[in-house]
Amino acid sequence: MYNSKKITKYKDKEQNMSHFFNRQDELIGNTPILKIQSLSKLTGCNIFIKCESFNPGGSIKDRAAKQIIIDAIESKKLKPGMTIVEGTAGNTGIGLALVAKSLGYESIAVMPSGQAIEKERMIEFFGGTLKLVPPCPFANENHFFHTARRISEENPSKYFWANQFDNLSNFKAHFENTGPEIEKVFGKDLDYFICAAGTGGTIGGNTSYLKSKNSKIKTLLVDPKGSGLHSYLKSGEFISEGTSFTEGIGNMRLVENFKKAIIDDSISLDDQYLYTIAKYVSDHDGIKLGTSSALNVAGAFHTALSAKKGSNILTFMCDLAERSYSKMNNPDFLIEKGINFNKDIKDYL
Repeated sequence: MYNSKKITKYKDKEQNMSHFFNRQDELIGNTPILKIQSLSKLTGCNIFIKCESFNPGGSIKDRAAKQIIIDAIESKKLKPGMTIVEGTAGNTGIGLALVAKSLGYESIAVMPSGQAIEKERMIEFFGGTLKLVPPCPFANENHFFHTARRISEENPSKYFWANQFDNLSNFKAHFENTGPEIEKVFGKDLDYFICAAGTGGTIGGNTSYLKSKNSKIKTLLVDPKGSGLHSYLKSGEFISEGTSFTEGIGNMRLVENFKKAIIDDSISLDDQYLYTIAKYVSDHDGIKLGTSSALNVAGAFHTALSAKKGSNILTFMCDLAERSYSKMNNPDFLIEKGINFNKDIKDYL
């Protein structure tokens, strides 16, 4: 039988809770770090993921969303009664919806159709308004980025454009928070930091901070096929090869947040590679990875294969795996994309 007094006493004794939070946005950050045992054993390196899925909105984009909104309020660019609008592949829209509601604002997410249905649902679930637009090249004025910007510019007293690609509050969120959290755990004992990039805020803020504290750390971009960031870092030109089913990752232009990144090297991986790694981790560790997280972990694994044994390698679990369920766990979709379900991880060793 339920005994409230007994349970309360137990919680007080075991948890010794010293404070509570007043708003959801206060729960963002201070996410745990987990060692992936199977890949660490296979490579001889220590491969870790910082579990950003523990944020209340379920992704690392909660951090940027919070910083963008807080900075806009403090600078008076965002005033009471205004609505936040942003072009997004999903997770930033979810984060903005959550933080906006937490602070008493409304939000609109302009999103290209064809992204994972789970992300569309979560934007509305967290109280945001979803506006779907047809996917098109960035040069097209109807691209989701331009559509969000145009909504704001046509009525600037009503709408605040978050502008996650070029708004350096994105970078600031990670330079002032995520990076210090990582350094607090590893100190100077982190050998490699691996990260994919979309807006560039995550890789920009973290590499800048970690390099400022430990010049010996090696920082690497992991890029999906179809993105030109790997090509840009290698040759100075944005050249795209192939396609990828990852979402919100990669870019074909240089944005302000990515300019802040301090990157030693980059690698480009195809969808088969990240699917094979994700399946292995799921089968051996019970860790479920979405598409962007799978790309990060695949990058960490790829790096570990040539790293000194015993090296400490960190990357991000970007979001909740179920946000990619309709893709990563959809056999028909994966077959259409040419994925071989029986590919062995040992083929990459």
